[in-house]
Amino acid sequence: MGQVVVTLNSRTYRLECNEGEEAHLTELAEYIGAHVDEMRRNFGQVGDDRLILMASLVVTDELWALRADVENLRAQLADARREKLESDQNARSVETQLFAKIGEAAGRLEGLNARLGQRAGDGR
Repeated sequence: MGQVVVTLNSRTYRLECNEGEEAHLTELAEYIGAHVDEMRRNFGQVGDDRLILMASLVVTDELWALRADVENLRAQLADARREKLESDQNARSVETQLFAKIGEAAGRLEGLNARLGQRAGDGR
């Protein structure tokens, strides 16, 4: 079991974590600590609990904004995938129509070639 010692608002806390997670936990504590320091600068020393609560609310607000962004990006991705599927289907339809028109044109050319060959054979 790993341990990390962090300091928030001049108070030291010993935290346990899974082995190998120490650096990540330290980074998270430093992030919260930066917000606690900002709250202290803005509101003065209003108590550890209140500063940590306010900092936690700010971080939670950031999280919720990011979650909304992720949901928005997921919706945009779903729309883009749907549009691509529709575009692919349209392209296949156009391709099918084009092949049909080419086939018709080839058939007409073959008919014209056959008629021209018959006329050449007739001596016209």
